[in-house]
Amino acid sequence: MMKAFVFPGQGSQFPGMCKDLYDAHAEAREMCQAADKLLGFSLTDVMFNGTADDLKQTKVTQPAVFLHSVVAQRLMTIEKPDMVAGHSLGEFSALVACGALRFEDALLLVSARAQAMQAACEANPGSMAAVLGLPDEKVVEICESISGVVVAANFNCPGQVVISGEIEAIDAACVAMKEAGARRALKLPVGGAFHSPLMQPAAEDLKAAILKTDFHQPFCPIYQNVTAKAETNPEIIRENLLKQLTAPVRWTQSVQNMIADGADEFYEFGPGDVLKGMIRKINNEVKVG
Repeated sequence: MMKAFVFPGQGSQFPGMCKDLYDAHAEAREMCQAADKLLGFSLTDVMFNGTADDLKQTKVTQPAVFLHSVVAQRLMTIEKPDMVAGHSLGEFSALVACGALRFEDALLLVSARAQAMQAACEANPGSMAAVLGLPDEKVVEICESISGVVVAANFNCPGQVVISGEIEAIDAACVAMKEAGARRALKLPVGGAFHSPLMQPAAEDLKAAILKTDFHQPFCPIYQNVTAKAETNPEIIRENLLKQLTAPVRWTQSVQNMIADGADEFYEFGPGDVLKGMIRKINNEVKVG
């Protein structure tokens, strides 16, 4: 039996997140208090007491989801994973889980990432949309036929791809997807065009922070969004992380490769359980916990 630990990204947050873990475990309290101190504001106050709108602020959302995920994984009694992966932001949680990044270093990178993405969203307004019921290749083909910037950003599971880009190009692509037989092409309530070329300024801003952060040899492979392949070399892990903001999240391919490499039990750590549903759609024979 081989265990894979997986970690969700932005969008999984909810009011009151992580409060039950904080109340029940001294280690959770220590990690949350350390996070507040490192960030210079009370992230936990927003997580525990803030509204859904408060939690939607990118500078809050990303550290909140990361913190909840890492705390949840630390408190689990399951032995170490044989492999890890994270969806977009969740890749940072996965890097902590496999020992490639220290908790504190990853938190500071997540905070820098959130601020860089927020600035890029304000400078280059964009949007995203979920496309249901079309093959991945068809979604890519339609995006390439649209004028303006629109790309396939998240390959979540068979029949579910998220596209990202300029607002007008997204609108045009949604019409074309429906004409091509998509069951739905639904714009998402996000503040920008994540995992698209519009995030290039954010990638540049984040680059300096990533380059000065120490990456360590992980004790197990991490399947990264950019390649969907197992990586253990700290420098390759760093390079892939540098590309992540403008490249697609190859989640379907990552899970398929993890299963091909022996994973038969998947455990999701963090707020919500969105990845569990995706994994079941990718392969309904593996155990999902």
